[in-house]
Amino acid sequence: MKIAVVASPVTPLRPAQLGGAQAFICDLSAGLAARGHDLTLYCAEGSEVAGVRLATVSLPPDAGVALVMPGGAPPPPTPGVAAALGAMFDAIDAAGLDVVSQHAFDAPAFDLARDLPVLHTLHLPPIVEAVVSAARHVPSPRLATVSRSCQASWQAVGVEVPRVLRNGVADMPVQLTPSRAALIAGRISPEKGIEHAIAAARAADIEVRIAGAHYDPAYEVDLNSTTQFGSLRRDELRLLMAQSAVTICAVRWDEPFGMVAAEAQMAGCPVAAYGRGAMPEVVEEGVSGFLAEPDDVDALTRAVGSCLALDRAAVRASAQRRLGLEAALDQYEIALREAAG
Repeated sequence: MKIAVVASPVTPLRPAQLGGAQAFICDLSAGLAARGHDLTLYCAEGSEVAGVRLATVSLPPDAGVALVMPGGAPPPPTPGVAAALGAMFDAIDAAGLDVVSQHAFDAPAFDLARDLPVLHTLHLPPIVEAVVSAARHVPSPRLATVSRSCQASWQAVGVEVPRVLRNGVADMPVQLTPSRAALIAGRISPEKGIEHAIAAARAADIEVRIAGAHYDPAYEVDLNSTTQFGSLRRDELRLLMAQSAVTICAVRWDEPFGMVAAEAQMAGCPVAAYGRGAMPEVVEEGVSGFLAEPDDVDALTRAVGSCLALDRAAVRASAQRRLGLEAALDQYEIALREAAG
């Protein structure tokens, strides 16, 4: 197939990603291209995705204010982002493609793709009213999302999303020899519950490691007495996961998927998480991790302790069985062929 993959122009796609959606878009594009599809990834200037042909637009001047902050105020209208998306879709129109795999969580993208063979993947819950309104005008067969939890949240606001296309993570060789340390990974922003994760790790008397970039400039968190690695490339992060005893995902919102949790398990690292959003779909309770009552730090501490006793080979085997990238690519190929007609 001749495929266009559309990413939001608000941030470049790079080896160290701000979020799970961006990471998966890179893996999806590289995976489909490797399978022989004629694929172009439309994205922001400055993107770096190995093995993928890129068609880039300049980073819009209002990109920073267009970032979606879960739990925060909705982003204001951003004409620069709309213009960048318009340039992307003008190029797509001219390219004569078979199908568009559209991942931008920006309202203009839905209208711009109206007359194209398109599949929109909703990587976030319905937390931006402008996107919800735009999605309501899209025929339901053109919509997909990343978990049953996220599907239910869209249905609750009157948007029927018939297809669930779960993210997947690539398998990499790892050494199952961790140190006694807890890893907290991903963007540093309020909805990730970093304070709860740090408190649970300290209560369990294990070292705390932080890997991630600051996302919300208004968010301040005390990272004293933690080891900070900053933003890591995907391969570096996977190695750190393999070297950590547990990954803690103390999510304070309905996490739509949970790429950090998936990647940790693929590295053989068990996950202690609050059981909200898609976490019950991503973590195999008692096999690859343990789930705690949301917002209960004591329960999360017990989950951390229980994770330390899990068999890491079994954790990795669980992820290989349920969360692999190849299975995700299979499902996207089916969905995109249907969208192409």
